[in-house]
Amino acid sequence: MKTALITGGAARIGAQIVKTLHDNNFKIVIHCNRSLEKAKLLSDNLNSISKDTVKVISGDLNNIDNISTIVESIESLDLLVNNASVFYPKSVENSEIEDWDNVLNVNLRAPFFLSKGLSKKLANNDGSIINIIDIHSDKPLKNHAVYNISKAGLKMLTQTLAKELAPRIRVNGVSPGYILWPEATKEISDIEKKLMLERIALNKQGSPHDIADTVLFLANSDYITGQIINVDGGRTLNQ
Repeated sequence: MKTALITGGAARIGAQIVKTLHDNNFKIVIHCNRSLEKAKLLSDNLNSISKDTVKVISGDLNNIDNISTIVESIESLDLLVNNASVFYPKSVENSEIEDWDNVLNVNLRAPFFLSKGLSKKLANNDGSIINIIDIHSDKPLKNHAVYNISKAGLKMLTQTLAKELAPRIRVNGVSPGYILWPEATKEISDIEKKLMLERIALNKQGSPHDIADTVLFLANSDYITGQIINVDGGRTLNQ
C-alpha cells in the first residue's frame, strides 16, 4: 500500500480526499490543527474498515517548528496533498501584517517547506505532490487580497517544484471552483449564491468528490507533472 499525507484532512474537501484515497488502497496520514476530534473520528471509521491504515498528526502550519515535526514523523511517503488553507475576506485597505502572516504561512510557506522536507522520502518512492490551489489564483476574488496572492504563489510553487524535483517526483495542482460555501455562510446571501451559480457553465455547484477524484487521477498519472486542473464546472469561462 502507498502512503499519503493530507494536510487539513479532517473536514470538508480534505476529508473527502482522505476517504477517496483510502478507498483506493492508500494508507493515510491525516494532518489537522483545530479539528483533532473530527480527525480522530474519521481515522477510527476508516481503521474499522481496514485496520491500522490511518493515523492522525496535529500541528499548526503557521509554526515552522511544527512543520519540521511533521516531516520527521513521516517514515515513508508516496503522496503529499497540500490541502490545508486559510480563507477569510480582507480587502487591501483592511489587511494587516497579521493577515499576511496567517494566510501566507499556511497557504504558501507550509506547502513549500513540507515539500522540501519530504522530498527525499517522496523521491525514494517515485512519489508525487498535489497542491489544492483555487481558480482565483488567476483571477482575483474581490476583498480577499492576501488569499488571492497566496494561491497565485501556490500555483507558481507547483510549477517550480515540478521542474526542480523532476524526474523522481511529479508535482501537480487542482484548482477548485465553487465546491462548498464558506463555513461562515452568513457572509453570502441567497441572492449572491444564485448569481455565483449562474456564472458557472454547468449551472451547478461542485462536490468534494469532484476534487478528490481529480487528486486520485493525478496521483495515478505517471506522465503528468507541472499541470493545474481547474475543477470548476466551467466557471473560469465566465470570469
